[in-house]
Amino acid sequence: MRKVFPRIKKLLQSILGVTVAGVMMSTAAWAADLPETYVVGVGLNGNTVASYKDEVPFWSKTIPEASGGKVTAAFSPQDRMGVKGFQVMRMVKLGVVDFGAGDVSKMAQDSPVFEGCDLAGLALDIKTARAVCEAWLPTMSRVAEELFNTKILAVGTNPPQVIWCRVPISGLDDLKGKKVRVFNKTMSDFIEAVGGTTISMAFADVVPALQRGVVDCAVTGTMSGFTAGWPEVSTHQFQIYMGWSINYQSVNLDRWNGFSPHLQQFFLEQFDELEDKMWQTGKEALQNADFCNFGTGTCPEGTPAKLIKVEVSAADQALHKKLMNEVVLVEWGKRAGLDYAKEWNATIGKVVGLTIPLDKL
Repeated sequence: MRKVFPRIKKLLQSILGVTVAGVMMSTAAWAADLPETYVVGVGLNGNTVASYKDEVPFWSKTIPEASGGKVTAAFSPQDRMGVKGFQVMRMVKLGVVDFGAGDVSKMAQDSPVFEGCDLAGLALDIKTARAVCEAWLPTMSRVAEELFNTKILAVGTNPPQVIWCRVPISGLDDLKGKKVRVFNKTMSDFIEAVGGTTISMAFADVVPALQRGVVDCAVTGTMSGFTAGWPEVSTHQFQIYMGWSINYQSVNLDRWNGFSPHLQQFFLEQFDELEDKMWQTGKEALQNADFCNFGTGTCPEGTPAKLIKVEVSAADQALHKKLMNEVVLVEWGKRAGLDYAKEWNATIGKVVGLTIPLDKL
């Protein structure tokens, strides 16, 4: 990977440089004190609402305008650069890029700690999703600095991750024997517990996989799937929440420490605003996703689809809670280890009223 990354950086710098012209000096009274700074960044998958509604405008418009033209960037979504989610933080560590963003659960192969706030079925509403990630952020940040020389600047979300199927489905029992695309271990734990067979697959490969019957169902966000064309290869959408695809925004720690205190403060303020915006976008996308996927209202993202909406029955709600407690938490605790399980109980556990049974690890 070390031979590939320098080429990516050169490509980013050559084709993605942001030219800033006509910026009004009144946009930031103190911007004159900022040093001329050029940074390179790789972001989230371009089909996600957090990318095209928040992240891309952040780097192409917000940052240069708020800095009075002093800070500019070469930036691209990871899929446009052929970069896999698990590679992003490694690129940040090596200094191939200065800033990087990705799904926290994609980092679980390096440390299970990263998936701690986005376990399958942990948060059943967006308010809780943010609360548990804020509770876990100090732990996640500590590990990112230790393993990747990377500072986490913000966390955001996508709409809830649900199950899209090309075959009829009415509940969890129907997943038995089905091939289901997942993208992290905690989803595998859940799907396999109900009798499904899981297949790990990149987001960009899912549409042809559903089309050819390589998989029967696949997990992704309610809006992410719509904008990526999943309604064209799916018929049913099961509304059981499998997580939120929580994302992180990060910076190489050496590059960060080289910034002046004034520039650091500038970035901290901008990323605080980006974080709030991403959570608001995720909240708005919840409603819009229903309009878009089921044709129940005006879809701001295109022509509404006519998927069959499969609600979660009372029986499935009970099974969902049981699997969360007896399978998902226990399996994650085994992967993370006793110390992190204790830390989880003392932080996230208190937010959601759950406890990892330490005697089962």
